[in-house]
Amino acid sequence: MKVALTGADGMLGHAIQKVFSDEEIIPFSRVTFDITELGSILKTVRDARPDVIIHAAAFTDVDACESNPEKAYLVNGIGARNMAIACEDIRCPIVHISTDYVFDGTKGSLYDEWDKTNPISQYGLSKLMAEQFISSLTNRFYIVRTSWLYGTHGRNFVDTIIRLLAEKESLQVVNDQFGSPTFTEDLAATLRQIIGKGYGTYHVTNSGVCSWHEFAVKIADLISIDKPIIPVSSEAFIRAARRPAQSGLNNTMLRLEGIYPLRHWSEALEQYIKQTR
Repeated sequence: MKVALTGADGMLGHAIQKVFSDEEIIPFSRVTFDITELGSILKTVRDARPDVIIHAAAFTDVDACESNPEKAYLVNGIGARNMAIACEDIRCPIVHISTDYVFDGTKGSLYDEWDKTNPISQYGLSKLMAEQFISSLTNRFYIVRTSWLYGTHGRNFVDTIIRLLAEKESLQVVNDQFGSPTFTEDLAATLRQIIGKGYGTYHVTNSGVCSWHEFAVKIADLISIDKPIIPVSSEAFIRAARRPAQSGLNNTMLRLEGIYPLRHWSEALEQYIKQTR
């Protein structure tokens, strides 16, 4: 299988290349492949003729998206539109990576794939734009929503907490935002299982839900550091963008397609810490 990959230099891009290492990978990085330029994308994709494109490139700085929404719309929205047009042009499927932030977090339980979207940030809105462009411009799509990603080759919450625990005597971490921490390598492995299944929208996260505070406490436990991690409300931190309070995703479509659920987030976290430390 010939797999084209946007965002190849990113955290998820590295994990995808590792998991798909026995396939022919065509890596598209931000330096050589501008997803906002439709003309050049069409030519490059036509020349490459991949069997599938995994679109992992995105503007993911949630607060920066809030202060620069047009960049978010351009990169996340128009970029996804361009990729969908290019895929339809050569009649190949697209796997688009989306986010739990397309929801507002008020449901009170896990979100299913068919639940009503209602983003509360410019980042979430730009990613919803992407989903709508893709689903309207091609019928060969897998929209994969995930959440709270961490892995090698990129900034992430796990590495930040480990660094801060080494530098500070105590930490404050919010305890009123809940989601499913997801290891990039587990997500990448599941993408491989989804390709070839029925098209549509899938939620893919590690199992279980926790708060950022619970996540931080588990990280400290796994690296055997005993320092106070103080739970605080989101109001303690002034952030440009609002975050959904409870954005855990129910991986219903995976189960319906017969794909085994991802392992618990704490088990995946333990492996990540072991392999990076």
